[in-house]
Amino acid sequence: MGLDDDIAILAAAPVFEFLDRDALRLLTFAGERRQLAADEVLFARGERSDGGYVVLSGLIALMPRADGAEPVLAGPSTLIGRHALFLAGERPAEARAREGSEVMRITPQLMARVLREFPEAATRIHGWLSQDLAALSGALADLRGRFLTPV
Repeated sequence: MGLDDDIAILAAAPVFEFLDRDALRLLTFAGERRQLAADEVLFARGERSDGGYVVLSGLIALMPRADGAEPVLAGPSTLIGRHALFLAGERPAEARAREGSEVMRITPQLMARVLREFPEAATRIHGWLSQDLAALSGALADLRGRFLTPV
């Protein structure tokens, strides 16, 4: 893949869609690429996060906690571990390559650098994350109301 291909894949991923070409170029050069063979584990459930991953090629299966549940499949331009771009945490699922795949790891340190160097992107991402959090908060309040309402 060439630089333009990598930038296009990143630009189509959530969060990175708010970055301009120069910021995406920085991520492309500074992100850590990893090749995965079919059935290779990218990370295990419960493992400490070390950044988010953008799928560049192939297919990654995210294995849910429930036994027998179907895995969530992540293909090119999918961001795995959105929150891990900004802070460390515990991985809620196992990620395993379904086929030969390539991913790019974006560490919180790299993301912080991009946001410092491109403050307008930081503002756009902040707005998007704020709206997302407000929507989640509203959905949780609705759910709470349904559980507290007498039947």
